[in-house]
Amino acid sequence: MENFKVLLVDDEEEFVKSLSERLEIRELKSDMAFDGEQAMKQVSDEVPDVMVLDLKMPGIDGLEVLRRIKKHYPLVQVVILTGHGTDKDKAQAKKLGAFAYLQKPVDLEQLVETLKKAYAYKNKIEKSMAAATFAEAGDFDTAREIMKDSGKEK
Repeated sequence: MENFKVLLVDDEEEFVKSLSERLEIRELKSDMAFDGEQAMKQVSDEVPDVMVLDLKMPGIDGLEVLRRIKKHYPLVQVVILTGHGTDKDKAQAKKLGAFAYLQKPVDLEQLVETLKKAYAYKNKIEKSMAAATFAEAGDFDTAREIMKDSGKEK
């Protein structure tokens, strides 16, 4: 599997540790944070590609973490994973830029597939931005080459 950085954020420590171990079995390494404050600090130290984020946490809740992440690190793809979310929370999360919204308990294979899709989406955005930069500079051949390569799966 392609190596990408995942940050798991949930105040249920045992759940996060168990999920991290289950992802590692599938060759997907993850870091952990147990509240919103810790998540923001970890992201400022090392920006993940994908974040799995609970909504209901003490202190900074998941929607506020999502808002801050998307403001300061817009390329980080955020997958909401909650056991207490409402339709209103789901709508708000999507509005704030969440890549996906999943309910606990989650099927692990569904979560892994969602993480892979989120990472692929992030890569596509990065390549589009790079292509736009070359096109803006007048280097259309390089821009076309980047976009041609972005359609290929690794």
